[in-house]
Amino acid sequence: MTASPNPTPTRDQVLRAPKALLHDHLDGGLRPRSIIELAAETGHKLPEVEGDLSAESLGRWFAEASDSGSLERYLETFDHTVAVMQTTSALTRVARECVEDLVADGVVYAEVRYAPEQHLTQGLTLDEVVGAVQEGFDQGIEAAGGRIVVRQLLTAMRHMARSMEIAHLAVAWRDRGVAGFDIAGAEAGYPPTRHLDAFEYLQRENAHFTIHAGEGFGLPSIWQAIQWCGADRLGHGVRIIDDITVGEDGKVTLGLLAAYVRDKRIPLEMCPWSNVQTGAAESIAKHPIGLLKELGFRVTVNTDNRLMSRTSVTHELWSLVEAFDYGLRDLEWFTINAMKSAFLPFDQRLTLINDLIKPEYRALREVG
Repeated sequence: MTASPNPTPTRDQVLRAPKALLHDHLDGGLRPRSIIELAAETGHKLPEVEGDLSAESLGRWFAEASDSGSLERYLETFDHTVAVMQTTSALTRVARECVEDLVADGVVYAEVRYAPEQHLTQGLTLDEVVGAVQEGFDQGIEAAGGRIVVRQLLTAMRHMARSMEIAHLAVAWRDRGVAGFDIAGAEAGYPPTRHLDAFEYLQRENAHFTIHAGEGFGLPSIWQAIQWCGADRLGHGVRIIDDITVGEDGKVTLGLLAAYVRDKRIPLEMCPWSNVQTGAAESIAKHPIGLLKELGFRVTVNTDNRLMSRTSVTHELWSLVEAFDYGLRDLEWFTINAMKSAFLPFDQRLTLINDLIKPEYRALREVG
């Protein structure tokens, strides 16, 4: 019997498969146990939970608050994680544990983002914040024996006015672990063009940047991010589906913006479970990722906030396997898409693809 060219994986195979992660928030991925211990050190008051406070009960609170449908309660979850990330030691610990958790999840390349401006309440400078996070990443990478590459993405908050300052910070650190720049926060009322000077500066400096767009707001946000600001990638970008029409006869018609995004191979940093939580998608089975993959968009699969969504790259991919009957070649396609889109020198991307990702997927298919 001839082996299937695209065998359906087991969940264990999905876990063991090499993965690339482009959209993951450092302050959205803390271990509940670490939050409890860091809060005790700083005196930060954690939310009330049912029963005794434990890692399990706190983790459950974060997930339930994120699933509540209340934006205010969802944002409150980050108040607690950011509050315990205000010292050098705390930032280094959280960053190190982030790498450890990604390694356990089979991730071989990751870009992890956070907003340095949110970690200054106890006197740290922006430079000290980036240095503390890098120290934690370096410790985690060393402990993993170089099995993983992890780089920082520095985020500016779109409702604040420090984007130029953070852009300069990203350029200053780009040879020391920082891969690029991002803006995040509420899209409605805070278009990316408010930060056009920062994006123009980054372009002049030949620097990489992604923009959160097309998650909480629609096509105008995506259009501005690409055509005004020059984004290399779209953070989420799920609302590009609004520019795609499927007729009753099944014929698919792409609008001008959707066609541009597809044809220019602009990467979409999709986060399926997060999109379900925020209402950007009705369910995993009805997530636009299925149609976008079928149409050949440069789709990547990501976690967004591992704590709030109780997720991992393995969980995201396995959910897609269950929903769309994807096989190992489909998962390899997502992974290679992410590596092609990474803010990493071309030769290093090729090395990871050809020497690690493709051989390990080939081995998994042969076993299957």
